Amino acid sequence: MATNFWKLHEDVCFKKAGGKIIWQPRVQCWRDDKLFEDGKLPGIYEGMDDVQMFKELGCSSRVYEYGCCIESYYDETVTTRFERKGDVEYYYIDTPIGTVWQEIKLSKNSWARFPSKWYITSEEDMKIFTYIEAHTFWRYREDRFNAVKEKWGDLGAPTMFIQRVNIQRLYIDLMGAEETIYALVDYPETVDAYCKALHESQMRMLDAVIESPLMIINFGDNVHSGLLPASIFEEYVLPEYKIRNEILHKAGRFTHAHFDGDNKGLLEYYKETGLDGIEAITPVPQGDVTLEEVKEALGDMYLIDGIPAVYFDEIYSEQTLIDCVNKIIDLFAPNLILGISDEISSTGDIERIRLVGKIVDEYNAKIEAQNK
Repeated sequence: MATNFWKLHEDVCFKKAGGKIIWQPRVQCWRDDKLFEDGKLPGIYEGMDDVQMFKELGCSSRVYEYGCCIESYYDETVTTRFERKGDVEYYYIDTPIGTVWQEIKLSKNSWARFPSKWYITSEEDMKIFTYIEAHTFWRYREDRFNAVKEKWGDLGAPTMFIQRVNIQRLYIDLMGAEETIYALVDYPETVDAYCKALHESQMRMLDAVIESPLMIINFGDNVHSGLLPASIFEEYVLPEYKIRNEILHKAGRFTHAHFDGDNKGLLEYYKETGLDGIEAITPVPQGDVTLEEVKEALGDMYLIDGIPAVYFDEIYSEQTLIDCVNKIIDLFAPNLILGISDEISSTGDIERIRLVGKIVDEYNAKIEAQNK
């Protein structure tokens, strides 16, 4: 392929691309659902792995696989165990002050896995997990970095999701949204102690990130204003974002966070976060914000993604997709890493990926001609 997407990705992020943008659709949902349903991909994609698919589609990948090179580990006081019974997996974490465990069920309809019992179901469990976070450490694994680099080559710059921040970690990873809300009311001091231990662990995590060659860092929080009202965002998430961004920017990193679901309730905080950009904001008709509202809220921050995923389904015309892409480019370029908010679905038309790619290629060619 003629384009070095690794270089273009970093150049766009660090304002060295001369006004060019990059097209980075995510196709994993489409791939996984097709493979689960039929055991193979349709048409010309049959037998292709994910790297071959991106090469065939002629576009860049946002290579989050590099996240494996930042490894967490426990000290000798914390140990783990695993069991499987049928389609249920059990994960145990043992500490000197007690054991926490979660139950994971495997879906019969996809490769999805979901918790049917969370690690934290009580105040006592949270105290145990506070101990676990205090005894969690992080390291950079060069061997893993090199393995991902060998696989993906120049299809995209190294990037990663770092561990979710406080409330989002409780919501998504450890406790579930409902029980987390109850915990904030029933035992707030214990929640605050947990968040302090997690913060200290994540400062160690940032040390490992800075040691690595990873230059593009995503706060993979899946922020959704329907579950994260302004009061909770201000108290818990916003201060952590400011601290993370100060540290990472001093180390020369580009930062963005994953905001999906509803966004309208948090638009006013975009600039205050200190982020360089925000990923996966979903406009109407799929989300609850317009592109104009997003532009006003972001200002000169980067938009990462932006095209509603539903526009890749045939219920919407190709012209609707084309008009949306051109509007996004007009509003946000050059501070734009164009993608799908959030992924093309299993019912989407994969060939529309090429359609968007053509628009981006023509735009970049025009910019390059202007720069000569």
